[in-house]
Amino acid sequence: MPRPANPLTRTKLLEAAFAVIRSKGYSATTVDDICRAAGLSKGAFFHHFASKEELAVAAALHWSETTGALFESAPYHTPADPLERLLAYVAFRREIIQGDLPDFTCLVGTMAQEVYGTNPAIQKACWESIHGHAETLVPDIEAAMRDRGIDADWTAESLALHTQAVLQGAFILAKASGEPRRAVESIDHLYRYIEGLFGVAGLRTRPAGRRTSRTGE
Repeated sequence: MPRPANPLTRTKLLEAAFAVIRSKGYSATTVDDICRAAGLSKGAFFHHFASKEELAVAAALHWSETTGALFESAPYHTPADPLERLLAYVAFRREIIQGDLPDFTCLVGTMAQEVYGTNPAIQKACWESIHGHAETLVPDIEAAMRDRGIDADWTAESLALHTQAVLQGAFILAKASGEPRRAVESIDHLYRYIEGLFGVAGLRTRPAGRRTSRTGE
């Protein structure tokens, strides 16, 4: 009778995938790399996943769950004004650009850039993760539009997705330049763009004008 799978082993493999794929990319990552990072055998890997692709799909879901918990408990939900909450979200995304590039870049964004035309299962999992996170911003955007009487030719969903487009693009600039400050600058522009879109300036959630080092600190 086969032994039941240990859920802690599965989690270790998924979190090892977070680190390795964000460092090397999906295509360059091997099962051996993930096992080495997790401190587990290939036998343990294949006890939980039939392939690297199956792991990647599961990792996208686990990424959504893990980051979802982080964002759900983040301080940007505190302001009473929904626009301030939206701007505080952008400021929070700026503040968590810390450490080395793999520490703050996005697993699902990294995988989507590589496999969008070759692996529909991973592409779908990445889209569901990115879109699902964007959806958490929609209620505040809708409320901010109502509060300020905005009747526009754009939707709350489209703005929520735009925030993710800027963030993913910011990560690409940081990777290409090797400088986390490039991501910070892009997020600052997103903050100012949203202020302009809603016709406000200087709300108290504005990010501090600090400079970042190569490590994003």
